[in-house]
Formats: sequence, structure tokens, C-alpha cells
Amino acid sequence: MEQTISLEVRGKELTLKTGKVARQADGSVIAQYGDTVILATAVSSKTPREGIDFFPLTIDYQEKAYSAGKIPGGFFKREGRPTEKEVLTSRLIDRPIRPLFPKGFSCETQGIANVLSYGDENIADILGIIATSAALHISDIPFKGPVGAVRIGRVSGSFIINPDLRETEECDLNLVVAGTEDAVAMVEGSAQEMSETDLLEAIDIAHREIKRLCSLQNDFRAKAGKPKRVVAEPVTDEELKKTVTERALDKIKGAITIPDKMLRQATLDEIRAGIIAELDTEEKKIAAEISAVFHDIEKQLVRNMILNDNIRADGRNPQQIRQITSEVGILPRTHGSALFIRGETQCLAVVTLGTSDDEQRIDALEGETSKTFMLHYNFPPFSVGEVKPLRSPGRREIGHGILAERSLKAVIPSKTDFPYTVRIVSDILESNGSSSMATVCGGTLALMDAGVPIKAPVAGIAMGLIKEGDRFVVLTDILGLEDHLGDMDFKVTGTENGICAFQMDTKIGGIPRGVMEQALEQARQGRLFILGKMRETLSEHRPSLSMHAPRIYTMHIKQDKIRDVIGSGGKVIRGIIEQTGVKIDIDDSGLINIAASDGTAAQKAIDIINNITAEAELGKLYLGKVKRIMDFGAFVEIIPGTEGLLHISQLDDKRVAKVTDVVNEGDEVMVKVIEIDKMGRIRLSRKEALHEQSSKAG
Repeated sequence: MEQTISLEVRGKELTLKTGKVARQADGSVIAQYGDTVILATAVSSKTPREGIDFFPLTIDYQEKAYSAGKIPGGFFKREGRPTEKEVLTSRLIDRPIRPLFPKGFSCETQGIANVLSYGDENIADILGIIATSAALHISDIPFKGPVGAVRIGRVSGSFIINPDLRETEECDLNLVVAGTEDAVAMVEGSAQEMSETDLLEAIDIAHREIKRLCSLQNDFRAKAGKPKRVVAEPVTDEELKKTVTERALDKIKGAITIPDKMLRQATLDEIRAGIIAELDTEEKKIAAEISAVFHDIEKQLVRNMILNDNIRADGRNPQQIRQITSEVGILPRTHGSALFIRGETQCLAVVTLGTSDDEQRIDALEGETSKTFMLHYNFPPFSVGEVKPLRSPGRREIGHGILAERSLKAVIPSKTDFPYTVRIVSDILESNGSSSMATVCGGTLALMDAGVPIKAPVAGIAMGLIKEGDRFVVLTDILGLEDHLGDMDFKVTGTENGICAFQMDTKIGGIPRGVMEQALEQARQGRLFILGKMRETLSEHRPSLSMHAPRIYTMHIKQDKIRDVIGSGGKVIRGIIEQTGVKIDIDDSGLINIAASDGTAAQKAIDIINNITAEAELGKLYLGKVKRIMDFGAFVEIIPGTEGLLHISQLDDKRVAKVTDVVNEGDEVMVKVIEIDKMGRIRLSRKEALHEQSSKAG
């Protein structure tokens, strides 16, 4: 039986439906808001997956080209590998939902969100979170939701819920907030140097709307929900726990305080291996149980050390930042390079400058766009001492890269001021936490080394949390260990003036406002400290570009002259490129970018274009070429494509009987512009040109 429920959100109805389609899924929901329609399904296997220590959840968001009335490009004319947006949205849905499953639930679970109709509401990703949560909530899958989500923007100082595509272009904040009725679970977005106070206000406004969306889903479950499966809490073997604790506790205490990551992990691995060798027998195969108990002991010791003693695994206090060093200009042939090191995390950032030919073309549901700034993040296995096959970028790499890209995009100069395509590649050479934030810092230094006139340097820092009941400690600049064993990963980037990007994830279902407020303040202090360290390496962008970077020269022409420069079928512009070896890009406004490896070639192209687009000036002398002879005079081309009439009376001081007595077709003749009428017709004089030349010579 079909069930429907709806709620008004910012003047439009948000509707959830179930019971009509995809009925063999454990839960299926069609969510609609305006012209945007999402089908979300949730399915979970009935038997647990053996031998794993994680929850096997997969979330996939898919955009169908037909949803926007399009046919996919390419040879096969069907959707292929996930786009960057699909990958990022899959992560966006996964992150607030994943912590809300019971411990010990290990059945393969999958959520799929399909975009069936795409409107200009700019809400497909938000609707994907809501619909997936609703599908899980009404199913028998043991999901401890629901989760609500909104996008919040700010235009002219006013916050707005779920801004549409047009409004988003005017926003100085683009923030996605997801959470439960009790707390905020995920935050992701970017801003134009926003204050911490304003960000908190935006999150508060968003959470009020999230509570309404959660209430809607609870009402929906009351109408259409199935009884939830019973999941048995994992039972700990108390005797085994006692035995492992007796043998390992003191050794683990000593190991977790080893500052060096690799040595610490090797020591812990050796301790665990020794206990397994001692207790695991042919009759009693309990290696997995021993490892689980060992992990729990390690986790509790690390957390207690922070909560009780304010000491972290590497000896720092909660607010302390690891040692920072950085270098710039370390690669001789690149356009800009930097090595940023924070503790045991190293980022090599390299900037490449290109032309408009290097822009990334994006064919998305909302239309075709192009990107002139790109950041690509790579996390090779050697950075953590592992052996793995190299693959194309995964979800984590794409997510970290886009976070760093959003952070730096806020300070990249406009295309008008800096007509280059800019690409940053971040290669993580060593990692012990906060590698995406190291990418922001390294990327800033590489941009400055390349001579890119950024508006201000940007730094990033990752905040963590240890929370037990009402007690909590916020950690500044977290280690990989603290990310793994802690309760929050909150990344904040910005300039001295404010926040540029942020991303928060939790493992405990939500973060109270007080914790978030403290985390933002510690992040602000940490960001300012890091910016100070970066200034010690390079205080401002270099005054000139690398000698290996292309040079782009800009000029403007009138719009009605564009066709003259391009020529019929592009003949003229191709001729200029062949003569000079430059690259030329002309936009519809008449802006011309000329890219060349040397200034001489560029100047030659500029001179040719100036000649093509030049207009006659009253009173100016020109060396023209006679194009046509008439009985009453000659038509002389004074500028390519521009002719004037040289009347027979203006050929000479004395009377001329026949035009060809003075000039012939193909002759070059010095003339003066003596009149330009309202219709743009030009009258020329040879005799006045001769007089002027004579007077100058005298």
C-alpha cells in the first residue's frame, strides 16, 4: 500500500512516498522537492559477514542523464564510471549515516540514491541524504536514525535554507549540514573568509530545520515502517579480556607513548603477536578475539591518557601543534613547488600554469561548465609504509582533494586579473594525520612560489575529540591514531580574516554545540600559528612567474571586431597563430588572451591584431594601398579591411584629368583622413598629406 507524507520547506513541499516502486528492497523511498525526484533504496543481507572488524556499508549516488533531459556524451551513450560529483555526494550521504548502526552489526548493507528528475532547486545531494535515511528508517535494517540535512547559504548577510542554483552563485557561504534531532553529525562547505560566530549561527539555523526533517521521517516510519531486526550486542569474553589485560596492559602503556608512529605501531604489533602466539592454539583459534580485546585496551588507554592527564601519544598537550617546517622552489622545472612538513606528515605540492586550452570541461546535469582552478590529491601507499597496487583516485582521495580545492579557491584571483588555468598536485610523501590540511598549506606556498597573486595565504588544521559522558577534550592537529581512536574529525581552513572551508565527521552520532564552539576557537588559534610559520618561509607571492611558465598577455577589442580577428571559418586567427606560434583565446566580450613562450612572439601577434582592429583617426596620416580605381577617384585601404575614398580633387594641388595619371591599382600612397561622416565613411586626401610631410621636412 502506497504511503505519502509531506512537509513545507522554504515555501515548497518536500514529499516522501513508499509502497509503489522497488518493493523488493528492504526499504525504498521516492523523495520529491520541486522538480527534483530521488529514488533511494536500502538493502541489507540477512547473514553477517564473517571475519571482518568493520561495518560493510556501501552508499552509491547516481545521476541519470535523462533526469535533466540529456543524452550522455561519449561513444557508448550511456552512463559510465561515477563522476566526481557522484563520488562526493556518495561520501556526503555515507558520513552522517554510518555512525548510526549498532556495534556488532556486520551484514552487508547498501544504499542507492538515483536522481530520476533534476530541477534547478540545487537539492539533489541534500535530497539524497534525506531519502536514503528515510529508506533505512522505514526498513527492518537496524538503523538508529533518522538523519536530516539542509544546505544553507548567505546572500547579502542573510542566511537562506536550500538556495537554488541561481542563488548559490551569489552566496558567500555554501554549507551542507546533516544531523539527528539531538545533534549535528556532519558539516561540509566553503565560505568567503567567514567568522567562527557566523558559521555557528548558520549551523544553528540549519539544525532547527534538520529537527523538522527528522520529525517528518519519524511520522513516516509510524505510517509505513517495518519492525527492526534484533541485533545481539557483541559479547566480550571477560576471562580472555582479563588474561590479555594482565599480559599486555603495562606493555601497551609504554608503547602508546612512543612518539615515532612507525616504531610505536611496530612495538604494538610485536606485543599483540606475542600474546597471540601464547594464547592462540590449534584447539582454540582465538587470534581475532585477542586482536579485538587488544584494540579495545589500546583505545581506552589512549583516551584515558588524554582525558585524565592531558597528554597525547606523541607527548603533546591537547592544544599543541606538531613541529612545522617548509621549503619552496625545490623543483627546478616546475612553475611552483613547496614541501610542507608537520610532524610525520609531508606534502609535496606542485603548481602548473596553463592557458584556456587546459581548462577542465564539465558536462553535468545542471549544464556545461569549465574549471580554471583544479587541485588533485594523491595518497600513495608508501606514505604509510604499505604495499598496495596503484589505482585511479579513490573516494577518499577525491574527497580530500575537493576540500583543499575549496579552501584555496577562495583566494585564487579572477580570470580577468590572472588569465591562467591553475593546477595543483598534492603528493603525500608521508602521513600521520591531517594530510588534507597539509595539502592546503603546501598548496598555498606552491601558489606563492609560482607567482600567483593570491588574495591571502590559507592554512588548514584538523581537530579531534575524545568524549566520555559529559567529559571531553578537543584536540588540535590530530595524529592518525587520534583520528582512528577518537570521536570527531573536524577540518577547518582559512586566512587570517576568516574561514574558507570546513568538514566535520563524527563517530558518535552528533556533536554538542559547546564542543563545536571550542573546536572552532582552537582551530582559529592553530590556523593563525601555522600561517605565521608559513610566512617565515615565504611572506608573499613572488613578483614574477617562473621562467618556465607560459606568458599570457591580455588585450580588449570591440565586440564588432571579433569576427575580423577570427575571419571566415577561423582563417585569420589561424594565420596569426601560424605566423607567431602563440595561442590565442577570444571570448564573446572581446577579451583576448595571447599565450606565448616569449614576449617577441606575443608582441608580434598583438601588433597584427591591433592592425586588424584599428579604426581610422581624423587628421592622421596613413600609408595606404590603392584597391580600386574609379572615374571620380580611388578607394584606398588604410587599415586592413578599412577603405576610404581618395577623390580626384584630392590627388594633387594641380588639376588632375585622369586618376591613373597619379595612382594605379596596387600603388602605395600616403594619405590623410580629412573626414569621417556619421555613417563611418572616410574621405582621404593625398595633397594634404604631401603638404604635411613637406612642412615637417622644412
